[in-house]
Order: sequence, then structure tokens, then C-alpha cells
Amino acid sequence: MKTLISTLALCLAALGAQAQTAVTGSSVRPLPDDSLYQAFGGKPGLDRLMADFVPRLKADPRIGEFFKETKAAELQKQLASQLCVVSGGPCKYEGANMKDAHADMEVRKADFNALVELLQQSMDAQGIPFTAQNRMLAQLAPMHRDVVNKR
Repeated sequence: MKTLISTLALCLAALGAQAQTAVTGSSVRPLPDDSLYQAFGGKPGLDRLMADFVPRLKADPRIGEFFKETKAAELQKQLASQLCVVSGGPCKYEGANMKDAHADMEVRKADFNALVELLQQSMDAQGIPFTAQNRMLAQLAPMHRDVVNKR
């Protein structure tokens, strides 16, 4: 049931997103306040989340291949900064935009969904409240337009 609710939140957010930002080069719009950032424990909480999430990505048999050449520490840093920005935090994201970063990767919708599933597992493991999880997923959902590039 939880996955279904989160998937619905992702779909609704993707349908409603509009603005382009320099933050991610995608249709993700940072929040106007930092309440979501605070719900995730600020920068230390996002760093802990990514320390749990990135090893899951690299080890996952469905999508780990995408991350095999990626340095875990750098990926954790970039993802934490990206989530910080989209959650209304004070960070600056300096990584590549999502469209360019994934252009040659042939990412399918199933790959994107697997990543979301792993992120949910990490958020659960970190004790992040379900409502905060759904708010973050709703912020990130529009990225699918820039990440998914293979049918």
C-alpha cells in the first residue's frame, strides 16, 4: 500500500510540475521554505540518507550497473546536495543537469522506478516520516522526464 501511495504521489507530481530551474536542469522546482529540508534532518540527515542509499544503488542487481564506475563518496555528496536544494535547504547543487547526466545511459521507466524503490527503503531505514517521504518523492518525480530516455 505504501508503494502504491508513493507511486501515485510521483505520478501526480510529474503531471503538475512546470518550471525549469538551474538547480537540476530539469522540471524540478525547489520549495519556497525549508520545512521538508528540516523534516529530513537538514544536511546531516540528507548525508546519512545518501550514505544508506548509494550502497543500495551500487549493489542492486536491476540498476547497479549504471553506478559501477561511479565513486560512491562523490555520488553521495552530489545527491545530498541535490536533495538539499529541492527540499528548500541552503545548499548549492553543482552537478550535471539530469538530462545531460543520463543522456547516454538508456534509462528505462523500470530503472527509474527501481531507484525510487531503493530510495524509499533508505528513507524507511533512516526513520523518515512517511509524509516527508512523499513530499520529497513529489519534488523528485518530475526528474523522470530528464532521466528516462529509453522506451
